Amino acid sequence: MREVKKALSFILTVEFWRMGIFWTLSLVMSYFQLFWQRVFTKKPNAYPRCPPQRIGTKKPICVITGATSGIGAAAAYDLSKEGFYVVLVGRSSQLLSKMIEWIHKKNKDACVEAFEVDLSSFQSILKFKDSLEKWLLDSDMHVSVQLLINNAGILAASHRLTEEGYDQMMGTNYIGAFSLTKLLLPLLKNSPIGSRIVNVTSFTHRNLFNVQIDKETVVGKCLSRSKQYPFSHIYEFSKLCLLMFSYELHRQLHSTDESCKVSVIAADPGAVETNIMQELPSYISRMTFIALNLLGLLQSPEEGASSVIDAALAPPEISGVYFFGGKGRTLNSSALSHNIRLAEKLWRSSSDLFLESKLASARTYTS
Repeated sequence: MREVKKALSFILTVEFWRMGIFWTLSLVMSYFQLFWQRVFTKKPNAYPRCPPQRIGTKKPICVITGATSGIGAAAAYDLSKEGFYVVLVGRSSQLLSKMIEWIHKKNKDACVEAFEVDLSSFQSILKFKDSLEKWLLDSDMHVSVQLLINNAGILAASHRLTEEGYDQMMGTNYIGAFSLTKLLLPLLKNSPIGSRIVNVTSFTHRNLFNVQIDKETVVGKCLSRSKQYPFSHIYEFSKLCLLMFSYELHRQLHSTDESCKVSVIAADPGAVETNIMQELPSYISRMTFIALNLLGLLQSPEEGASSVIDAALAPPEISGVYFFGGKGRTLNSSALSHNIRLAEKLWRSSSDLFLESKLASARTYTS
């Protein structure tokens, strides 16, 4: 009875209707855009998958966050079959151990390693970077990374703060991905073969048409001051930030160095039946999955992971694009996501936060 009351109460909120109507419309619009491209334009919008290159006799290293369930788990297994040495990153050591066991059961030749990391904590990310470098040296591997997949994400139903005082959803979905990418970029650049960053974003970014970007909005302070926590809006904003970061990092890497071998791609899995809605009333999440399934829009984690694998295995020269819908297909993301002025503001704000966290961590280590 308590769950029923929670569900009925949630149905009366703005968040429910924003998710139920606008998220569904943005998803349908994405698939319509795919249909329009296929039928009415001659421009190819799909790329083939290319097998990963080895470094001598060594398997290329893939780091994937949020790898203990859902899309991350499915992608990790697929990439182990493709020949990557997969480094799983997750918050639970117990779930990471289960994932390693599960992957080995399905693929006895898989090479898998796991690290417990909290993506909402800069110190945890920094510790992981140091541990990863040590592991690479101790394992006699080339000290480089060929593929980084920023997949970790949450949909938090209530306002919570990270250790740094950021909104936890912004900290996990965007700031953590930005910080991890910045810290691992030297390892990606150090690769003797082409390397790639894949940022897992969402069609929900299409619901935002005008945003203000500064340090306060990036850490979620302005957005979380409302009487009712606007979690759907913050989720959309976090995914928009991740998408704009993808395009801006692509521009920065390739405008200054034409020979740069690091590519950056955004991947959108669409609507996938995962545990991302676990903080919502159980009746609501079940109803949502039933409705999406009836509309033919719901995918299994294995199906949803296909766009991520498409992005990971796209030809080496492909960068700065947005994969959606599987089968190697790409789309144009929203006009707002391509706003270079906003992207530059986002980069400056995020870089300032990164430096502040780095200085704070340095003071902690020396004190």
